[in-house]
Parts: sequence; structure tokens; C-alpha cells
Amino acid sequence: MGDETNHRLAFVELPGLVADPDKAHHQRLQHFAFEYRTLDELLGTYARLKELGIVPVLCTDAGAQTAFYYEDPDHNSVELNVDNYGNSWTSGEHLRNSPEFAKNPMGHYVDPDKLIAAREAGASPWELHELAWTDEFAPAKPYDPRVLL
Repeated sequence: MGDETNHRLAFVELPGLVADPDKAHHQRLQHFAFEYRTLDELLGTYARLKELGIVPVLCTDAGAQTAFYYEDPDHNSVELNVDNYGNSWTSGEHLRNSPEFAKNPMGHYVDPDKLIAAREAGASPWELHELAWTDEFAPAKPYDPRVLL
């Protein structure tokens, strides 16, 4: 690729998770991803889709990006994300060199409604990212990442 995106293809192993055995017996694309320019655009899309009854199955701040994962009608996983650093070079460096990312590539799970409330209260996107890593925005009910496998 000629651009500077931090990743186009990702291979992720989540230790301790047992995938749905039916999904392991066929070849498939794991997910599609679409990147937004700003956190506000991502949160706005979340709010618009939620009004239509479309909610994510998993939301996370993985360090380099904040991502919301949805399941489409064909049961494909669709990722909507924003680069937390605002540029692909820095987020790529994070992916390559962060011990935290190496230890926990899914990052910290977040509740988008809590992110929106904090953003509306004046928190900057970077402050939201930092607070997400303290589990400030953890969902009331934990996500099950196996839904994406």
C-alpha cells in the first residue's frame, strides 16, 4: 500500500479464548474495517446507528485506536474505528513497540454512551483515551470477544 495507514491486515491471537467451533471449519474474512477521521465522527455514527436499533457487539480502546465492532445481517463483523493518535505513523509505532499492546491487543473495553457523556462534559479525545485505559468507561456487562472469532 502506498499510504501511511497503521495496518491493513491484522493477525491477532487472544489467549484463553475458545472460538465458536462452527466458525473454525470454514474459510472466511474475519472483519471489514472503516476508519473515521475524528472520535466525534465515530461517536456520532454510533449514536445515529443506536437510534436505528443497531448496536455494537464489542467496543474497545486498543491503544492505537478506538473501535466499535458490529455484526452485519450476513454475520460478518464490521469495525468502525478512529486512530487515537491522529496519524498513522505514530499509531503504527504504537502497534510495533508498545508492551501494553503486545500484552493485550484488544485493549480496554468501553461503553460508547459513557464516552459520549464524558465528551459532552468537555473531555478531549486524548483524555477519553487515557481514561479508557483506567477502565473509567468499562461497560456494565462485560463483552464477549468470541463473538468476533
